[in-house]
Amino acid sequence: MPKKECPSCAMEIDAKSKKCPICGYEFPATSLWIQVVAILLVLLFILYFIF
Repeated sequence: MPKKECPSCAMEIDAKSKKCPICGYEFPATSLWIQVVAILLVLLFILYFIF
C-alpha cells in the first residue's frame, strides 16, 4: 500500500488520505487544471532546449 509522510508530524499514512489521523493536518488539494498546466510548461521547456 503506498504511503506518504505528513509534513506536520512526520508519520507515514495512507497515500489516499486527505487528513492525517494523528495530528489532523489537512493535505491541500491540487486541481487537475494546475497539474495539466505544469506538465505543459515542463514539456515546452524541454522542447525549447532540444530545438
